[in-house]
Amino acid sequence: MRHVPTKGTSGHPNGPGRTVCPTGAEFYLPKLQRRRTDSNQLSMKFIVGTKEEMTQVFTEGGKVQPATIVKVTPLTVTQLKTAAKDGYAAVQFGFAEKTEKHINKAQKTKGLFSSYIELRTDEAPEVGSVVNADTFAEGDVVTASGITKGKGFQGGVKRHGFHGGSRTHGQKHSEREVGSIGGGGRAGGRVVKGMRMGGRMGGERVTVKNLKIVQVDAANGYLLISGAVPGRRGTVIEIVGK
Repeated sequence: MRHVPTKGTSGHPNGPGRTVCPTGAEFYLPKLQRRRTDSNQLSMKFIVGTKEEMTQVFTEGGKVQPATIVKVTPLTVTQLKTAAKDGYAAVQFGFAEKTEKHINKAQKTKGLFSSYIELRTDEAPEVGSVVNADTFAEGDVVTASGITKGKGFQGGVKRHGFHGGSRTHGQKHSEREVGSIGGGGRAGGRVVKGMRMGGRMGGERVTVKNLKIVQVDAANGYLLISGAVPGRRGTVIEIVGK
């Protein structure tokens, strides 16, 4: 997936349809279907938040642990899907509330949510139940996914780590050139498909695995995750626990 919408599906690169994430999530706005079950909690840990900034935390042993602050958004169960009726089993969550005048009439029956996300699972929590930051605990191993920073058009040295040309042997202006891209009888003299060159860099969905929850501030809705997560400040981060 190449885009995480934060305001409905407007501007989605794949149009108003749906896009399945590698971790099992799916962003789109489906029709309303409500089902109630006895269970009201998910055993699988899952939440969505926005990246705030990086900081450092001192452990009990005195070591410095770099961490990323993520402001998590409460997720409300808005719909349950079953394989018998919908072709797959999933739980749909709504988040990022908006004012009533900015919500379509058909969507008001679910709540004043501007975005929806689906988690592919066979579990069936109660519609209306809420998932908060207290779902996670310190020490939990999680996977974080988000859209990386866009770098624009970059050359081969920055984009692919090329060494560039030599600074000797009569070369003056080839320090950051890619070099030869064809010839030598390869592919009939044509440029081989997949040749690494300069081009647009960043703006892609990246998943970082085996991160740990350093601290949980359930009262204020913050999670401190070890290390770095993809994206800039304000990037929507999908957090899935093991």
